[in-house]
This record gives sequence, C-alpha cells and structure tokens, in this order.
Amino acid sequence: MDWLLYENSALSRGYSCVCGLDEAGRGPLAGPVYAAAVVLPRGFIIDEVNDSKKLTPKKREELFDVIISSAKAYAIASADEKEIDEMNILEASLLAMRRACEALAAKPDFALVDGNRDPRLGIKTQCIVKGDGKSESIAAASILAKVSRDRFMTDLDKKYPQYGFIKHKGYPTKDHYKAILKYGISPVHRLTFLKNLEEKRRDYEEV
Repeated sequence: MDWLLYENSALSRGYSCVCGLDEAGRGPLAGPVYAAAVVLPRGFIIDEVNDSKKLTPKKREELFDVIISSAKAYAIASADEKEIDEMNILEASLLAMRRACEALAAKPDFALVDGNRDPRLGIKTQCIVKGDGKSESIAAASILAKVSRDRFMTDLDKKYPQYGFIKHKGYPTKDHYKAILKYGISPVHRLTFLKNLEEKRRDYEEV
C-alpha cells in the first residue's frame, strides 16, 4: 500500500503544506475529545506507523516520540466534556480538529481528514473514510491524539481513582458504569452520554 498516495496527490497539484488530522475519544463517557494535526516532511515514512487502534499502547508510546521528533510540524488540541455537552460530540470533535490545525507552526494549505465530516478548516480539505489506515499523515495524527488523551485520562485517574480511568480511559465498560452508579457522576463526565444511567442501574442490579 502507498502510505503517501494522498499526500503526494495533493503536492502534485501544487499544494505545498499537507497536514493529516484525526481525533480520539468520541466514544467515552468522560473526559475531553482530542485531535492532532501532523505535517510530515515530504516523502517521509515512519516505520510501523498505522491506525492507532491497531497498535499496542507500548508501540503507540514509542511512535509518539518518533512522530513529534520527525514531523515538520504537529499540534494537539482538545474539546472538554462541557463543550461536548453544549454542542454534541461530533461538533466538539470538529472543534478540536480546528484547534489543532490552527495551532500548527507550519501553516497548511491542504488537509487530509479522517472520516467523512469536513471540520471547516478554511483550507482545501479531503475527507477519507478510515483514513488512519490509508494515509501516513492521518495515521501519525491518530497516534498523537490517542496517546495524548490516554495520558490525560491516566492523570485524571489520580484525581478520581474511584472510577478506574487508568484502566478504561473513560470508555463505557461495565466496570465504569458500576463505578458511576456507586459514586455518582463526576465533574468530568459527559452528561449527555449518561441519559441511560437508570437503565444501566436496572441492568446491574443484583438479583
């Protein structure tokens, strides 16, 4: 597979700075959604870079350092749980992408975005479904976003250890729901994601 197919296509059409964009954390019940933007040197391939979901946590951590030291520019941004509740998770994800793109030191004129929703960056954008498995730049961005969010949730576990964030990173596991039912909703939970809490209470009640 040509990992630079989309990047090279944009460059061949006269664009000079191509960035990849991806997000992490749309599904969890707690914490922010993260996004990253990455501009790689022209023609540059990082060995073992792939869709972050296909990599082990250890490999993602290793590649995180390689990506940030190799990239021409990178930026990581987020939208917090309050913004998610205010605008919905899709719009919050797109907001985090815009923040990441705007924070790049090298200003891109073309963006490759994972998924099928245009984040309205103000530059030429190509949305690619499952782009984190097709584009080197998007895959690199997916790793930065995922590792950054996991690190944030690990730190958050120190403040709210009763919820087990260090294990599930805020995702809707059975143990996470049980902790919410036992300890209540924390300030970092997404309220709009917990509308079915009473239903979960019935599911987990001891017979």
